Amino acid sequence: MRLQCEVEVVSRLLPTCGLRGRGRGTRALLSLGRPPGRARGGGSGGVYLMVCTARDRVGARYKANASNLKNFLSAVRLAHQGTDIGALPLSTLVPAKNSEVEKPKTKMIITSRRDYPLTKNFPYSLEHLQASYCKLARIDMRVLCLKKLRKLDLSHNHIKQLPATIGDLVCLQELNLHDNHLESFSGALCNSTLQKSLQFLDLSQNKIKALPIQFCQLRELVNLKLDDNELIRLPFKIGQLGHLRFLSAARNKLPFLPSDFRKLCLENLDLFGNPFEQPNPLVPNIQLKIPLTLLECAARATINYRIPYGCHLLPSHLCEDLEVAKTCQCGSACLSSFIQITVTMNLHHVAHTVVLVDNMGGTEAPIICYFCSLDCYSQFLDRYLQSNG
Repeated sequence: MRLQCEVEVVSRLLPTCGLRGRGRGTRALLSLGRPPGRARGGGSGGVYLMVCTARDRVGARYKANASNLKNFLSAVRLAHQGTDIGALPLSTLVPAKNSEVEKPKTKMIITSRRDYPLTKNFPYSLEHLQASYCKLARIDMRVLCLKKLRKLDLSHNHIKQLPATIGDLVCLQELNLHDNHLESFSGALCNSTLQKSLQFLDLSQNKIKALPIQFCQLRELVNLKLDDNELIRLPFKIGQLGHLRFLSAARNKLPFLPSDFRKLCLENLDLFGNPFEQPNPLVPNIQLKIPLTLLECAARATINYRIPYGCHLLPSHLCEDLEVAKTCQCGSACLSSFIQITVTMNLHHVAHTVVLVDNMGGTEAPIICYFCSLDCYSQFLDRYLQSNG
C-alpha cells in the first residue's frame, strides 16, 4: 500500500537542543508493508511504515503498532469513501503527550517504601523491575500483569508466600527473593512456564527447610542461590538440572548430599558452613525386603525397561513414587526396598571451583549411595575394604 503525500518528520530531540523543525512538509511516498526480504505470510516480522523522499529514496522505516494502525487506516478508508466528517472517528489535533512520543520504559528501580507507586500502575513495557527495601509483605498483583518482565528483584522485603500466578510471567528469566520471610517454594511454580524461562533464582536468606520434588522441573536454571536458609536436604533429583553452573547453599542444615548430586557439572559450588555427618559405609541403613513385593518388582521393571507411564495410566501417588525412585550403583532402580549408606565425595568431581566446606580446608562432603540388593552392597564393600586396607 502506497500513498503520495506531503510529509514532515520531526525529531522530538530538537527542542532539547534549542532547535525547531522547518515547519513545512516534503513530497514523499508513504508505504505500508513487510520488512525487506521477508516472504508473504512468513512469520511475525511486524508491519512497517516507510517514508521515501527525493533526498532519501531508500527510505526510513518505522514499526507500526497493529492495533493503532487498524484504527488509523479505518478512519482513512471512511474519509476516502466520502463519509460525512461528523461521522468519522476523528480526534482533535493536539500536541502529543510525553508518554505518546517517549520510548517505552523498560526498567524501574525502587529502593525505598516512599518511592513505591501506590496510586498508579507500573508501565506495561517493563522488562526489569526492582522493588527492594519496600517492606512488602506480599507480591503486588500489579506486578503479575507485566507480561514482558524478564528480571524481577524483590529482595530485602517481608514476603512470606509466593503466588502461583508468578508462573504466568512467561518471559521471566531472573527472580531475586533474597532476604525475605519465605518458608517454602510452591510446587505449582515449578510446573509453570518458569520451566522454560527461569535461569537465575535467588532464595538466599529466607526460612526454607525443603524444596518440593517438582523443583527440578526448572531445568533452564543456570544460577541457584540457597544460602542462609534452614534446608535439611537438597532436591532429590537435583541431577536433572543439566544447565546448572553456579550453586551456593552455604550455612544451611544439610547432613549429606543426595545421590543425584554426582550428576551435576558446575563451575562454582559453595556448601560452606553445613553440619555434614561423618560418613561410615560399614553402618548401612537396610530397608531391603526379601522377597520383593509385587509393587517393588513392577516399579523396578517400569523404570529399568523405560516403560512409559503417567497419571492417565496409573494413580497419581504411584507416579510420584516412580519419580523419586532410587538408583543403585549398578544402574538399576529401586523404590522402597534398598540399602542406604553415606560415602565421602570430593566436590571437585562435580565443580571446577569449590569453596571450602569448613574451616579446616576440606573440599569433601558425604553423599548418599543406594544398593538394590545384598549382592550389590557386598561388591561395593569388598572394593571399599580393599582400597582402605
